[in-house]
Amino acid sequence: MKKIECPSCAMEVDANSKTCPICSYEFPPKARGLKWVAFLLAIFLLLLWLLY
Repeated sequence: MKKIECPSCAMEVDANSKTCPICSYEFPPKARGLKWVAFLLAIFLLLLWLLY
């Protein structure tokens, strides 16, 4: 099981936790859309390169 450190209390918690069970710190949501934006940008740039 992957663990991460809570920035508030420095305890190791499960990486899938939304809040720390010790201090109730709320972890920010993970940016899933960033991968898709990078992927689509790479395809767009490849198409531009192929067309010119």
